[in-house]
Amino acid sequence: MKTAVVTAGYQAILRPLLFRSFGGDAETIHEEMISALGAMVGSPVSSIVKRVVGSVRCGVDVAGIFFPGRVGVAAGLDKDGVAAGIWSSLGFGFAELGTVTAQAQPGNPRPRVFRLKNSAALINRMGFNNHGAGALAHRLEEMGVKRGEATLGIPLGISIGKTKIVEVDEVIGDYLESLEAVHPYADYVAVNISSPNTPGLRGLQEKTHVYDLVSALVGKAGECGGVPIFVKVAPDLTDCELDDLLESVVNAGGSGLIATNTTLSREGIVPADLGLARQTGGLSGGPVTLRARQMVARAMTSGLPVIASGGIMTAGDAQAMFDLGASLVQVYTGFIYSGPGLVAQINDLPSASMKGRS
Repeated sequence: MKTAVVTAGYQAILRPLLFRSFGGDAETIHEEMISALGAMVGSPVSSIVKRVVGSVRCGVDVAGIFFPGRVGVAAGLDKDGVAAGIWSSLGFGFAELGTVTAQAQPGNPRPRVFRLKNSAALINRMGFNNHGAGALAHRLEEMGVKRGEATLGIPLGISIGKTKIVEVDEVIGDYLESLEAVHPYADYVAVNISSPNTPGLRGLQEKTHVYDLVSALVGKAGECGGVPIFVKVAPDLTDCELDDLLESVVNAGGSGLIATNTTLSREGIVPADLGLARQTGGLSGGPVTLRARQMVARAMTSGLPVIASGGIMTAGDAQAMFDLGASLVQVYTGFIYSGPGLVAQINDLPSASMKGRS
């Protein structure tokens, strides 16, 4: 009952106010929201929010990490860790910060985020805008974060990506530089080779490239205390391409998979949003739900633990992922449209039905 009230209140009151603020500019609204959430850390408001939203449930061990809850913040929601200290109060069991790159970069020109409200979707072409892996590491160090200590109440993953100006033949060194910066603070590192918004990035999903990159990162991670390496995949891979990628990740010693990233497909967008469908970038939200499930089902054949991400708009969507065998789920677009009530609803799912693999 309480979670339904939280969701209804957000959708009826807070979301309309947010969506109309700052002239409706989706990216500015997002930035201001993250800044406001960050300012709540340690305040009485955060305690009130935690009481209203509820607590995490159904903890699970995955890749040697204990996650107190199975729903987490997806990469992109809090790229630079500004709100890292508040996510546990909102009911999340973990948060994946980033994607960050070895060098700070502004990303693609604005506007670059578009809200498809009738489809409960977003299109973004951000292009890994971030202050750099070193800046995120410095922020987490100031917060007292250390890998394995759940300093902020939950484990933190950190997503790393390719610096735009780095050539493909130099990409391994670029990713290693980011890993070197963030490993003391990351409970796991997610390797983003699947965003559609950085030229040449998705080519790294090819079998040989995946193996070379992941094995280099796994080797470096071993020197840094063995931080687990997860690989995030694109929903636009064919079955054969995905199978090759899975084989490479397993052979390279990867610890797990994240399925999926945003899609270049425009399937599932309702007619009222077709004008925005022409915008370039990755599509997330409701139209991705079924494809993400298909990807998770196939990813499970690898034998590696899978974090399901993409198209999780309701607790039922999360349950479907758990039923497929996903160990954890992440939300981004669903959180934008449904607010913290969605997190609470997923946390309220019966623990007996959550049979994710670890």
